[in-house]
Amino acid sequence: MVEKIRRVVTAHDDNGKSVFVIDGDAGTVKEMESMPGLALTELWRTDGAPADNSGRADAADGPVVLEPAPGGTVFRIVEFPPDSAWRDRADARDAFDSIGAGHAADTASDDPMMHKTSTVDYLIVLKGEIWAVLDTGEVCLKPGDVMIQRGTNHSWSVRTDEPCLLAAVLVNADPV
Repeated sequence: MVEKIRRVVTAHDDNGKSVFVIDGDAGTVKEMESMPGLALTELWRTDGAPADNSGRADAADGPVVLEPAPGGTVFRIVEFPPDSAWRDRADARDAFDSIGAGHAADTASDDPMMHKTSTVDYLIVLKGEIWAVLDTGEVCLKPGDVMIQRGTNHSWSVRTDEPCLLAAVLVNADPV
């Protein structure tokens, strides 16, 4: 079951005063059909820098895609289930295609989830633990650990019986 994430968003009223405009469960969630238990919860997106803080529209509303728009950002929570729940049965190509990222998969890797994005990713483990897997090594990340992923080939592995919650801010970057 996908963890509900409370999201509180502010804006300005007609007099320029700060107000809360959203307070509730994040509504844009993509559960990956081909990877049971893996879910992306969109919290906010920007389309460029500097970001536009005017208006009250929900910037996370719309289809979930892996990478941000050119010059943009994506802030999301990713819930990774234990490998035992999906890894031997997942269709990686279908999963990446479902989030507009068929181009990101590394089809030459033995790891079907190995992929590369044109982003800088700021990642923080919130709950559980997860292995970050690269072409030439891997490291276990635990709650409070931070990883900066800089457009490298990478994959994820949850080797415990508990899901992992990972906060991720993806910033569009030039491809390496």
